[in-house]
Amino acid sequence: MNKAQILIVEDESNIRRFVRIALEQEGMAVIEASTLAQARMDAATRRPDLMIVDLGLPDGDGKDLIRDLRGWVYSPILVLSARDREEEKVAALNAGADDYLAKPFGVPELLARIRALLRRSQLVPNVQVASSRVRFGGVQVDLASHEVTRDGQAVHLTPIEFRLLTALIRGHGKVLTHQHLLHETWGPAYSDRPHYLRVYMMQLRQKLEQDAAQPKYLLTELQVGYRLAGLDVQA
Repeated sequence: MNKAQILIVEDESNIRRFVRIALEQEGMAVIEASTLAQARMDAATRRPDLMIVDLGLPDGDGKDLIRDLRGWVYSPILVLSARDREEEKVAALNAGADDYLAKPFGVPELLARIRALLRRSQLVPNVQVASSRVRFGGVQVDLASHEVTRDGQAVHLTPIEFRLLTALIRGHGKVLTHQHLLHETWGPAYSDRPHYLRVYMMQLRQKLEQDAAQPKYLLTELQVGYRLAGLDVQA
């Protein structure tokens, strides 16, 4: 059985060492990163099964890293941070983290949360793509660089439009409910605002479909939600 591979993103070497020892004693393989830039590279090249992310990093806020990774990485993310205020926890979870553990922490609780996240990730069908680049019709999307083209021409998407498109791509052709898409794009506080989706789906169709009135790819499933048809993952 393969070892679970864990990426620790933490700038304090003593904490990285402490967590690494605890995980290795549980039979897990560990990758260490001390900056956002290094974490992005390791996430892309090493493809960890789970990531542990601190919010206070020397080259930026860990929430920005989580938002970036969530566009093209589907492994669970556990925040491990000294920031214990409720608003920080909510912001990190809204950015795409799966769980939050405040420092100081106990090893048994850390390990229990990691095992739970790994179990849940194994129960979900694996839709992680081997590349950050996908296409449908004449549209090409690079999830890592946030670049979108249609028939070879660059298309500008707003951050919300790109998050919505990313959620549809991650659905891998499945029907996604209004509530799911609202949660993924705007956060849990917006799960009762389906009119947001109608507006932004219309904008996406105008930018990405040949005929926005008769879409071939960004499809509506009446009274349920939306799905993305014709998705092709590029090698």
